Amino acid sequence: MNSTGRLDGLTDAFSKNVIAFALGFIINCINAAFVYTYFKNQVFQQDPRYVLYIHLVINDMIMLTLSVTLQIITYTLPVNLASCCIMLIILVTINSPLNLAGMAVERYIAVCRPLHHAQICTAQRAYALIALIWGISFIPSITDVIIILATQPLSAFSRSIICYPSYVHNTQYHKTQNVVVQVLLFSFVFLTLIITYLKVLCTARTVSGSNQASARNARNTILLHGVQVLIYMLTFISPFVKLSLVTAWPHERTKILFTTFLFVNVLPRLLSPLIYGVRDKKFSSHMRRHIRCKCCSSVQKRVNLIGPQRRAKQG
Repeated sequence: MNSTGRLDGLTDAFSKNVIAFALGFIINCINAAFVYTYFKNQVFQQDPRYVLYIHLVINDMIMLTLSVTLQIITYTLPVNLASCCIMLIILVTINSPLNLAGMAVERYIAVCRPLHHAQICTAQRAYALIALIWGISFIPSITDVIIILATQPLSAFSRSIICYPSYVHNTQYHKTQNVVVQVLLFSFVFLTLIITYLKVLCTARTVSGSNQASARNARNTILLHGVQVLIYMLTFISPFVKLSLVTAWPHERTKILFTTFLFVNVLPRLLSPLIYGVRDKKFSSHMRRHIRCKCCSSVQKRVNLIGPQRRAKQG
């Protein structure tokens, strides 16, 4: 997020907002196509793998919308601390890595415990896991607000501020909690990914035929989970990257901040449909079918509208 919008000229501010809005809108439209495909097919809604996947996509859509909205608000509207805290509660909620860990465990059970997969991994349990993930993820965000309430007078909540996490959560308590949460969260997620990957890798060497292909696909999927977690971690190393780049090129400060915003907060939200939706033959085939049906129905409607008009003119 560009936290220095007021340092830009009118032309630069307008172009940055247009770019951020356009990219956010395009990525959300792509993600929305996958969400539409999911809800149009009952078979996906009964599969815990796709339930967790579509939650990841919807979560990315929410985070992207909030990120772009705050980016634009920074340039256009004053925001008081109370409104900013409400938006940051959702924006700084970190649940995508936990969702990826859940997806990795589901793939591990499918490959290494195939006889128990249907009993252990159900759609109802996937929804319960999603609720648990959100509950756990909200704890640090709520704690941030409690720290603000304890360290700031109530009058501060009506003060206009630049709504950016590092500006709002700027006490030593926030920094300590942030470090603890990051270490615990990503240690847990990486250990989960590594253990499930090694288990699936060992299973892939012992099975044969279609089971081996399934294990190989699961192994590759878990490996992609790890890559995506690393990309999500850009959010936490971006302050150091921005500091290094701004120190090297101080005159390009606003451009550096906006570029890092795009690469950290906007473009990674396109990864979920590209990594999972496009790779998944079942999901991509259903989506292509819906697109073709939509195109055919729109063409048919045009033909139905044009036909009577032509006949009326000829008559």
